[in-house]
Amino acid sequence: MKGIQFVVDDGGEKKAVLIDLTEWGELWEDFYDILVSRSRQDEPIVPWSERKAEIKSLNGDR
Repeated sequence: MKGIQFVVDDGGEKKAVLIDLTEWGELWEDFYDILVSRSRQDEPIVPWSERKAEIKSLNGDR
């Protein structure tokens, strides 16, 4: 596949991938967003009103 290279170990097993971001950058961003979302799925949900108050206090109520 153009713009995709696999890094293999001495036994020929695929261990990593190199992605040409010029070719696949937009797709990579989507993939990365999914990874971040899944990594945070067990974090507690904070209501928007609480988060907004926290942001205001950090910004000096601007």
